[in-house]
This record gives sequence, C-alpha cells and structure tokens, in this order.
Amino acid sequence: MRTRVAVVMCLLHTGAVTGLRSAVIYNPVKVDDLDLLRRIVGEGVRSVGWPEPTWLETTPEDAGRGQAARAVADGAELVFVCGGDGTVMAVVTALAGTDVALAVLPAGTGNLLAANLGLGTDAATGVEVAIEGGRKRIDVGAVEDRCFAVMAGMGFDAQMLEGTSETAKKHIGWLAYVGGAAKHLRDRPMRVRLVIDGGAPMPRRPRSVIVGNVGRLQGGVRLLSEAKPDDGKLDVAVLSPRSLRHWAELGWAVVRRRKRVPLMETYSAERVEIYSNRAQPRQLDGDLIEPGRTMKIHIRRNALLLCVPQPAGDPDLAYDSSAAKRAAEGVRAAAEERA
Repeated sequence: MRTRVAVVMCLLHTGAVTGLRSAVIYNPVKVDDLDLLRRIVGEGVRSVGWPEPTWLETTPEDAGRGQAARAVADGAELVFVCGGDGTVMAVVTALAGTDVALAVLPAGTGNLLAANLGLGTDAATGVEVAIEGGRKRIDVGAVEDRCFAVMAGMGFDAQMLEGTSETAKKHIGWLAYVGGAAKHLRDRPMRVRLVIDGGAPMPRRPRSVIVGNVGRLQGGVRLLSEAKPDDGKLDVAVLSPRSLRHWAELGWAVVRRRKRVPLMETYSAERVEIYSNRAQPRQLDGDLIEPGRTMKIHIRRNALLLCVPQPAGDPDLAYDSSAAKRAAEGVRAAAEERA
C-alpha cells in the first residue's frame, strides 16, 4: 500500500497522468541475466502504469554518457542505469544539471552509489525505489568534465581498486577489495600540497586523499561521517598511516564510527585542489581514471535528481531501504514467474 500511494502522489504532483517516460542504460558486461533484468523493470513500470522504457546498451567507446544524452533528447523523464561504477559515473555526468531523474539498478557486485542508497546488489529494489516516487536533489562533485556522486580520490584508494581483480569481485563481492588493499599497505606515502577553497597550500605526506559527497564505502562502512549529499560542501579526508599498526587503528576507528579517527584529517570545502610531485593513481566513484599529478575538484550544488528510498527528505540516502526491499518482493516474484 505504501508503494502504490507514493506512486499516485508522485504522478499527481508531476502531472504525469499517463506515466513517466523512462530509459534503461545498461552495461552488457556487468549484467549477468539481461532477460531477468528486462522482466524486473517491465513488471515494475507496468505495475504503476508507466510505458515500456527504451533500452540503450553501453559500448567500450561510450560508457553511458552518450546514451544518457540521447535518452534526455528523446524525452525520458527518468533514466535507470544498470552497470558498474564507470557506467553510473558516465550517466551521472550526463544527467547533472537536468530535471531527469536517475534510478540506480545494481549489477554484478553492485556499485558505490548503490551501496550508499542501501540497494546492495538487488535490481528489483532499485526499481521499487524508482516507482515509489522518492526523489532528492543532491550535489555532485566535478573533476574537469566528469561528475561523481559519491567520492573521488588520489593515492591508496585508487591503488586498492587497481589491485582488485574482476574475478575476485564476482566471487566474493566487496570483500575482494581487502586483497587489493593488502598489496599496497606498505607503499610509500605521497608528497602533496592540498589547497582548500583557494587557501594557502598545505604540504602533506598522506597515503590517500579522499573527497566525498556522501560517506559510505563498499560494505556499508561510513568513512565520512559528516558528509551530507545536499549541503553544498565536499568532505575531505587526508589519510596518513605509516605502518600496519596505524592502518589497524584507523580502520578500527572507522568501523566503530568514532567521532575522532586517528591519522585522518578532515575538512569541508566547495573547492579542493591536490598537487603531487609525481603522477598518482586516481578514481572517481570507484572507477579508475588516468593517473595524474593534480586533481582539482569543485561542487555542483543540487545538480542531480536522484531516486531515493522514502522518506526522501532524510539526509541518509539509504534510510529505510529495507522497506523498499520488502515491497519489491511482488516485482521480483512476478518477474520470476514470467521466466
């Protein structure tokens, strides 16, 4: 009942009495069962009277940005994205600054934005969140012409991604990142200058600099406890462990959600600039980008309209996602019956 009432209210609010026009952008490499995904999305949109969506496949040359732009040009009011972190980031970039809503459908081992929405790896829950009508305008971070919804980083976090195999992720999920991290725990720190909102350069020797819009890592671990997706600020974490003991202390404090985390400085800013003396690995929303000596990041306020679990006003994007998961049982069962 909660689901259907929310949908009706959403349609009345938007005036979309004939149902929202939507598109699905999917990465065929990440989607294990495309037929099942089509049934899940189809059952979901039909249950609320929306027309069938347009399906657009990503390619090695275009991770989703061009497909999302095409969907917007063709009149889509909501875009489902199903793929890995790179696919989601490409679609976020295309939709930032528009009034088209983004609905995340996890694929494979999931992705970072899905983790922050509490969706896990369940596409049916992502569909349920979209049709329930929860919408929230959130900020995005921007690096050159690319946008991210969750976090960007230079150093150890990108090394960890680089050291994690796709095979391991497929078999053990986000725990595979532990193996990727272990390969680089003893690496030398970076030499960087950090500039916050145009202030004086701050020399640091960190292992990693992470700039976040929301705070959760894979596995639901909250690294940036003060991060809010719509406060017009980016949260910066400078991690400077020097030994395995330091890593253990830092990790334990993060897992225990302690207010003060040893060996981690935090800042809040609208613009962040990181300068290194040599090229460093870099990532956006869990997807590796080319190494570089600099990383200049700024906030784009309220740029992305995101489908979120109800109540949409809660600052935690994953609030009550378990209710959406339970409500998705009907969509999931109907899709399995049509197999």
